[in-house]
Amino acid sequence: MTNFVSRLELGGAGPAIAIKDSIDIAGYPTVAGSRALADAPPAAEHAEVISRLVDAGWSIIGKTTMHELAFGISGINEFAGTAVNAQAPDRIPGGSSSGSAAAVAAGEVGIALGTDTGGSIRMPAACCGVAGLKPTFGRVSRRGVHPAQSSLDCVGPFARSVDGIVAAMSVIAPGFDLQRARNANQPFRIGLLTNVECEASLLQAVEAAVGQSGLAIQPVRLEGMAAAYQAGMRVINVETWAAFGHLTDTGALQPDVQQRLLAARGVSPDELARAEVVRHQFSAELDALLDTADAIALPTLPDLPPLLADVRAGKPILNLTSLVRPFNLSGHPALTLPVPLPNTTLKAGLQLVGRKHDDETLCAIAFRIEQAVEQATAARGAAA
Repeated sequence: MTNFVSRLELGGAGPAIAIKDSIDIAGYPTVAGSRALADAPPAAEHAEVISRLVDAGWSIIGKTTMHELAFGISGINEFAGTAVNAQAPDRIPGGSSSGSAAAVAAGEVGIALGTDTGGSIRMPAACCGVAGLKPTFGRVSRRGVHPAQSSLDCVGPFARSVDGIVAAMSVIAPGFDLQRARNANQPFRIGLLTNVECEASLLQAVEAAVGQSGLAIQPVRLEGMAAAYQAGMRVINVETWAAFGHLTDTGALQPDVQQRLLAARGVSPDELARAEVVRHQFSAELDALLDTADAIALPTLPDLPPLLADVRAGKPILNLTSLVRPFNLSGHPALTLPVPLPNTTLKAGLQLVGRKHDDETLCAIAFRIEQAVEQATAARGAAA
């Protein structure tokens, strides 16, 4: 039960799915991994994504644990439970959608929903070695999702393969074109991002996986990444303080979340205004780059997921979101795909970023790379 906070039997006999405990399910409290919300009343109605799943006959099997208030990236939660990273139990599962990623990685469920405000789907997916999609901002309804107001947060799916991602999107995203999302045999163009600061082996794994796809590849740069990362931090701090700052008076928050919330209140109006200028500039830079490529490829994480013991001992890990958070600020869809990492059983995360509102093309490119990697891996196995 470590990856789940509760088990449910809701919906029909369709595909099984687990739900992050920041998404309302009627009749059950939405605790968001927080002791401060332990006495929350049951939700009065389903979040829109839950209604869509139930109406489509999917089977909701449980609520998953998460980093408290979705305001942390380790996934460590001493109240609701820390999810177990199936591919490396001594390493963090990532956050904040830790339980959803871990449940998929452990084979407890084929598909799960999470939320992503600053990397909270892609980061745990990469930590646990599964696929995860942050859709275009606004493509999937946030009605009934906590916090209620956010200019960054997106609901999206985890799965063991891209096929599970597109199956979920075909239900939760109105108008999602399932056929186009599976049409991988197109002459896609990939922009390989070169100005990223990360562990060399991770970048090499991404380059190898993209190269195996047979797609046209060109080196590209995004000069605004660092500024977008910092601006995204300011926006999330302002919006999370507005949503949950009152809980700092309860004495019930985990120390890390308490400290981050108190620090978040220090963002000035001028700092927020400058962050919004960066949002506009970075989004425009990325839009222009995506006029010359169908997707941008880069690692999901700058390093391997750290050891749980090190994080509990105080190792700083905020930089793990340096390659994911900028795309929350811009609102572009971003998908992470597990790819082989030589000399280890761990997987690297390959992140693909696509055009706004064209999540289908992003999924199709991910299909193409996933198939190529699987074929190359099988060929190496046969040769051995």
